[in-house]
Amino acid sequence: MNATLESPAEAVDRARAAAARVTDPEMPMLTLVDLGVLRDVTLEDDHVVATITPTYSGCPAMATMRDDLQRELEDAGFPDAEIRVSLTPAWSSDWITAEGREALAEAGISPPGQAPRRQGPVALTLMPTRRAIVCTLCGSGNVALTSEFGPTACKAMYQCRDCLEPFEHVKEI
Repeated sequence: MNATLESPAEAVDRARAAAARVTDPEMPMLTLVDLGVLRDVTLEDDHVVATITPTYSGCPAMATMRDDLQRELEDAGFPDAEIRVSLTPAWSSDWITAEGREALAEAGISPPGQAPRRQGPVALTLMPTRRAIVCTLCGSGNVALTSEFGPTACKAMYQCRDCLEPFEHVKEI
């Protein structure tokens, strides 16, 4: 914590503000808050603890997110900040904020719809998942899946059949 006299609540607020400036390395238009990856910022035994949850268990961006978060907290006066990775509960695309969804759309990336709710056994299907997606350029719903895997594991590739624009879509998880 800073050597200045501040209450624990003020220190946590300052740490949260610093953590909120960190962006996702794969989708830099989103902060970790907008993406729903930054779960909590607390004060434990006079040091800040930030908890993050990966979008996927093997998300290659997690190390960069963790390092960027550590650096931002250090720059804000928290040299002993601890970054914890929590896998439970698992991240859901429903955690992306309204502001984050807006930022994705403005960047030409189709934001996810509501994540599927599953209870009991999950049926096996060999067909691609049907999603309610519209073209990010013209707004048409006449789109086709071109690849279930886009530039990152959490995105799929689509193409509009009307304006022919290719675009990314963040998958519902």
